[in-house]
Amino acid sequence: MRTNRLLIAAGCGLFVVVVSLWAQVRKPGLWELTTTQTWQQSPFPAAAAGGTHTMQVCLTQEQIDKYGAITPHSPGCQITNVSKTATSMTADMNCAGRMNGKGTLEATFIDGEHARGKMHFAGTMRIGADSKPVEWTSESTSVFKGPDCGNVKPAAER
Repeated sequence: MRTNRLLIAAGCGLFVVVVSLWAQVRKPGLWELTTTQTWQQSPFPAAAAGGTHTMQVCLTQEQIDKYGAITPHSPGCQITNVSKTATSMTADMNCAGRMNGKGTLEATFIDGEHARGKMHFAGTMRIGADSKPVEWTSESTSVFKGPDCGNVKPAAER
């Protein structure tokens, strides 16, 4: 019986160490983010909607600690209800202002240098005097490029 308790305690301790090490694998620095956006409802002409875009993002240790992943930085939007595990994160994005609505975010950490993400947003966007419905889904992949962000500045904290 005592041996079983020791094995269980050792197993739980090992699990905590593995989870802690996995969480530390995500690296601050320069990441390349490739996002494909699909509009379910777009206020823009068809030629301007959707598509795939690649950009460089500087991810800080503070952002990793707070969110666990690269998150969108949109004016008037706040990231809330962040839930992090060793291999994933989920959160909500609430927007008020020129864009009103709510989004859901999720990220999966494949390893210390690769991640996948998905976001779905639905709401309205003010265009001129009108407010138009918007809904989109973005799927992304990110790849760690190195610890030095070079000229790429981290996104301003909300």
